[in-house]
This record gives sequence, C-alpha cells and structure tokens, in this order.
Amino acid sequence: MVSKNQQKQIQQLKQKKYRQQSGMFVVEGLKSVQEFWEMGWQAQYIFTTLEDTIFPATVLSQNEMQKITHLNSPSPALAVFAMPDAEGLKRDRPSILLDGIADPGNLGTIIRLADWFGFHQLVCSTDTVDCYNPKVVQASMGSLSRIGCFYTDLNEFIDGHPLPVYATLLQGKSIYTKPLASKCSFLMGSESHGIRKALESRVTEKITIPSVPNSGAESLNVATATAIVLSEHARQQG
Repeated sequence: MVSKNQQKQIQQLKQKKYRQQSGMFVVEGLKSVQEFWEMGWQAQYIFTTLEDTIFPATVLSQNEMQKITHLNSPSPALAVFAMPDAEGLKRDRPSILLDGIADPGNLGTIIRLADWFGFHQLVCSTDTVDCYNPKVVQASMGSLSRIGCFYTDLNEFIDGHPLPVYATLLQGKSIYTKPLASKCSFLMGSESHGIRKALESRVTEKITIPSVPNSGAESLNVATATAIVLSEHARQQG
C-alpha cells in the first residue's frame, strides 16, 4: 500500500524545487530501478506491481501504481532515491561539458552515450536542464546510476582543467582528420544558441562534424552530434 503522504511527495518530485528541497528524485522502469539499486543508491521507497523482484519493494496494485507514476502508463517499478553527494566533481577527469542544454530527452540520451563510451563525468552549466528531471532519468535508461552529473561554472572548470578541451562548432577542424587526445574532454553547446563566446576562447581546439556538399540542414541535434564525436574518439583510440 502507498500512503497519501507518499503519493503527494512522489507527485511533488516532478518539480525541481521539491527535488532540491528533499534531495530525492524518482526512477521508473524495472530495469532502471534495478540498476540504481545494484549500484548502491539509497532508496527511500521502492514500489512494484510484481510479486517477485531482486530488490526489496512494496507490492502495489496497478491502480495504486497509476496514482504515483509520472508516466502516461505506469511501469512495473517506481522508486524514490536520494541524490548523491554533489562534492564528487573531479577536475582532472575526462568529461563531457554541456553548455545550456535545455531538452530533457537530449540530456538523457547524452548520459547514455557517456555511459556507452566510457566518459563517467558530465559537467554542466548551471542553466542546463536538471539531470534528475523525470524525463531525463527516463531517457537515460539507468545510465544515470553510473554517471556523475555536476553543475558548475564552466569557465572556471575549463580554466582549472588539465586536459585538452575540444569544442564542437560549425567552424573548426574536421573531427575525421583531427587527431584527438586519448584523455580529453568535449564541450557541447545548447540546441538553440550553441556554445557561449566566453567558453569558445577557453578551449584547446575547435572541431566540427562536416556535412556533405549541398546539405540543407543547418545543424545537428546535440545528442546526435555527441554520439558522432564520442564514436570518432573511440575509433581513433582503437
């Protein structure tokens, strides 16, 4: 059974201010909940409609799960986890730097890409969408459980970052001909405004994903661009 207070708290966690006040966020989906639990994240509640799970959970009816889900259709599992310590940012770790990413689906996809290609730290500008937004968590498909996601002043971070930083821009050296350092970081800009000028002046080098001649597209989706950049980096490292 889920109490009315629990229902209220879970619904409030759709909003960033309540997530920040409580230090809690919602994860939905059997696989995602299992991954957070296996990675040792602290759970306040775990609910499921299944009789048998590998994690301890309170069994609910489908109707009860419908009352607490953030999705259009409830999944078999929903959990409320505590956010990790925000002090784990590592200045010398290869990172994906995100400047003003606004779309939750894009951020969630980039988190999955970081997990796939072995970049275990995302460093975000303070105006990037909250990584604990339910749509981001859903799009990350459990990868957020393994990726450190931090919010800070990117200017200060880059100034104190010892690794090469490559900025993806429309004007720059082709990523397919530019040798990339094995340990490095990539700076990706917002969907609508790109990378801020103050950050451009701080990067090691500007790179681009060249289009074919006579392409009619003005730019690439930021998650798609991140996938291409990380894939080419992995290819170069063999």
